[in-house]
Amino acid sequence: MSLSESTRTEIRNCLSILKVIAGVVLLAAISWEIIAGDHMHFSRNYLIIQLVVCILFLCDFFVRWAASERKARFFGRNFLVLLISIPYLNIIDWSSAELPRYWATLIGIMPLMRAFLAFYIVVQWLVDNKVRKLFFAYIFTVVVFTYISALVFYDYEILVNSKLHGFGNALWWAWMNVTTVGAEIFPVTTIGKIFCVMLPSLGMMFFPIFTTYVLQEYSHKKESDQ
Repeated sequence: MSLSESTRTEIRNCLSILKVIAGVVLLAAISWEIIAGDHMHFSRNYLIIQLVVCILFLCDFFVRWAASERKARFFGRNFLVLLISIPYLNIIDWSSAELPRYWATLIGIMPLMRAFLAFYIVVQWLVDNKVRKLFFAYIFTVVVFTYISALVFYDYEILVNSKLHGFGNALWWAWMNVTTVGAEIFPVTTIGKIFCVMLPSLGMMFFPIFTTYVLQEYSHKKESDQ
């Protein structure tokens, strides 16, 4: 039986709320795991949390796929979403394979990308203006990516970088780099150096969007005063 458009919208909205909650839980779990963990292995509790969240993401994909009128088109457009929703760390753990921590960390943050898509949908709900929507979505992206970069940098560098003394230093390093100011903590690992390039690039993308937003707000205010 074909579902009505209102029913599809209600299903998408409910699933989006669940994905946002799951994303927040996963972000909190991986934050605790990296900041308070041993930087060598992921704990059993974290693996359980990631498994539950990934199952929710997979259920969301298949429910929306089943509710879609054009299933082949939906699958093609959302195939990447399916890939990043798979609990790879759990599969590796079940297979008893040994995975270096530096690979495990990158694989572990993949489901967070799925959560960010849900966060963006919430931004669309809250903001009706296209320019404001772009502005707030970009602000959200910068803030979250800066935080994730600090987590990854801390996890990779804390055992090998003598200038890094805690997560606060890593967060300061990420913020200074995204604002293109730069920090005195220089990365030692390859991943740290990659993020050291990506953060300023993301920060420089902010300025034209910020300028467009300010100009539009100024124009609206000027029109309302006339």
